[in-house]
Amino acid sequence: MTKHYDMIAIGAGSGGLSAVERAAEYGKKCLVIEVKTMGGTCVNVGCVPKKVMWFAANAATQINNAQGFGFAVDVKNFSWEKLKQGRDNYIKGITTWYDGYLEKLGIDYIHGFGKLVDKNTVSVNGETYTAKHIVLSPGGEPAMPHIEGAEYGITSDGFFALETLPKKVAVIGGGYIGVELAGVLNALGSEVAIFGRADTLLRGFDSMIQTALDKDYTAHGITIHHGSQINKVTNNKTLVTNKGEFSGFDEIIWAVGRNPMTQHLGLENAGIKCDQKGFIPTDKYQATNIDNIFALGDATGRAPLTPVAIAAGRRLSDRLYNNMPDRHLNYNNIATVVFSHPPIGTIGLTENEANEQCKKVKVYKSEFTPMADTLLDHKTTTALKLVCTGDNEKVVGCHIMGHGADEMLQGFAVAIKMGATKKDFDDTIAIHPTSAEELVTMR
Repeated sequence: MTKHYDMIAIGAGSGGLSAVERAAEYGKKCLVIEVKTMGGTCVNVGCVPKKVMWFAANAATQINNAQGFGFAVDVKNFSWEKLKQGRDNYIKGITTWYDGYLEKLGIDYIHGFGKLVDKNTVSVNGETYTAKHIVLSPGGEPAMPHIEGAEYGITSDGFFALETLPKKVAVIGGGYIGVELAGVLNALGSEVAIFGRADTLLRGFDSMIQTALDKDYTAHGITIHHGSQINKVTNNKTLVTNKGEFSGFDEIIWAVGRNPMTQHLGLENAGIKCDQKGFIPTDKYQATNIDNIFALGDATGRAPLTPVAIAAGRRLSDRLYNNMPDRHLNYNNIATVVFSHPPIGTIGLTENEANEQCKKVKVYKSEFTPMADTLLDHKTTTALKLVCTGDNEKVVGCHIMGHGADEMLQGFAVAIKMGATKKDFDDTIAIHPTSAEELVTMR
């Protein structure tokens, strides 16, 4: 194996892989190092297996909803074991594919723990390798609270290892991950309670989304305990909180954030600065304070999303190796989706943020029961909001909750990224009957 490379990436998740893949396309010799499993969090214990579980939950919901459309349907059996086996085999197929793919691109791969020796040298498995450019993309890991009995709960990683469907679950945390796992478990038949410190789910999202989600989750049987502080967990999985004790749980799932996996990278050996939480600050070109070392993805603490890491990695290699000196990722107006039930899509400023940052703000919104649910006993909410600013009403925020929000937002995100105004939306002919047409007909 070569000892010197053009680029070495520590971390074979979305960011690291994208950087070396693009560099290899430009004829550069690259090495990628991974201590866990090829593909990183997204492929193994994140986006991909999560979406499989979300589809399964949707299937369960559709079966239950069929009666509203005249079908006499009963669920005779659901096998969590079969679902898990199918999901795990699917993931294994992806990770196995990477081996041949990297070999085809001429990228070397080492499974092991990569650590910086100096600004140009990395050690792994007792060997050292050098490179002109080093990319730090170690990813993150689920956080565990520092309280007595925390070990009696599991994290999102543990959720994907569950062999059976738990009957009663406490989800601690009302952010992205907590909301998504709670929705999946509820749809598949678990009794679910969410315990969150804030007074709303999805803190930081638009208030319309927060209110609509809270209403829908409560209506579909999820118990929500806002303003909850977990002080202790006993060995029989009883939660001791500021609001009393709660017991009878088969599983407790910690969804209280993620920490960057930077603490053992040897950052100090290369003089790289990080903040108190371990995140590595970078400039707009993904450069750390050491000019030949770059950081990507969750380790930077900015927009911890798979497509963001991919885009940043590709742009980095474009700039370094393809004569594109100003190539970088613009972190403004990044669209994102929460795979709740129903899903949520959002881009840009919330209404509150716009009022704080802009002088002239106008909001358009609509909330209704979608046609897909009109014949059902258990309905969901579709809620849409456009946040506009200035005399020309430039659209600076779009927030959607409802069936199809995950697919709906992508096209609107392009328009908003291009600077669309409310008039541009109004001038677009609606597709009828759809929920999305409300975004181009709101008054």
